[in-house]
Amino acid sequence: MTAIVSTAKGSAAPKGDKLHQTIRWVLHNVVWIWLFALVVGFGLFNEFFLTVMNMQNIMVQATVLGMLGLAVALPLLVAEIDLSIPANLGFSSAIGALAYSDLGMPWFPAMMVGVAVATLIGFFNGLCITKLRMVSLIQTLSMMIILQGALLALTQGKTLTNLSDGYVWIGQASVAGWPVMPLIFILSLVLIGIMLRMTVFGRSIYAVGGNPAASNSAGIRVDRIKIITYTVSGFLAGVAGFLLASWQMAITSNQGSSYLLYAIAAPIIGGVSVFGGRGNVTGILGGVLLLTVIQVGLAITNVPSFYVGMIGGFMIFIAVAIDAIRVRYFA
Repeated sequence: MTAIVSTAKGSAAPKGDKLHQTIRWVLHNVVWIWLFALVVGFGLFNEFFLTVMNMQNIMVQATVLGMLGLAVALPLLVAEIDLSIPANLGFSSAIGALAYSDLGMPWFPAMMVGVAVATLIGFFNGLCITKLRMVSLIQTLSMMIILQGALLALTQGKTLTNLSDGYVWIGQASVAGWPVMPLIFILSLVLIGIMLRMTVFGRSIYAVGGNPAASNSAGIRVDRIKIITYTVSGFLAGVAGFLLASWQMAITSNQGSSYLLYAIAAPIIGGVSVFGGRGNVTGILGGVLLLTVIQVGLAITNVPSFYVGMIGGFMIFIAVAIDAIRVRYFA
């Protein structure tokens, strides 16, 4: 009798393990499964959705959100947060545009001035959080409000449209009918992925995010890692600001403000932990594409505009809830 029971348990265990592994795989790839289901669903509801033109549109829209998603993900990986990134995007792009239009600088140096300002803002945020021990949530929230006010003051509530052909080229250019701008996002994904996985600095980011006290004991300079992380994040925000201005061919007085929640949601949906130490660029890409497909899909399937935000938020909630279950029970 004992032998029979033992055999039954032994045969049941592999099945349970296999089921557990299957569920774990599904939850681990839930972003891509969810993305595939939405693409198919939107394609069935509207024949235009799966056209080459719309795929190009999705790629272009995903570029700015993707750059911001990468910028937000880096502080998250060290268990911090930066709410000022979209505001940094708007302010730095206005600085670059004004350097061109008011100071008479050529478009490329003017653009670099804007990116440099964004990088310095990221560096300053890192200093405040590490050296002054300010809470990142509150410090970057205050910086966001400051930058939003500064952008409004710079533009005087007007839209800046005096941008040169060179300044807007990358946002409008195409090769063989395909837009050039998404190549910047793809290149950034590859470089950040290499940095995170194949460099000492990247491994230090994961270590600091996972356990800062242990990292400090191991000789990792935690404050320096966080400062550099915030600096790189600011640089990415500056590049995103230039790309958005180039694509829109204009800079508004509230440039970038609509990206805040989506820029934070994208990396979290893609598996970047808000507690630090977990996440990768593949997941960030999935989160960015998922949010972009939701936005574009709802817009072209005749969903009334006052329902778009609610439905999009509900879909985001489902994706985040599934990811939370994966982390809680199948990590």
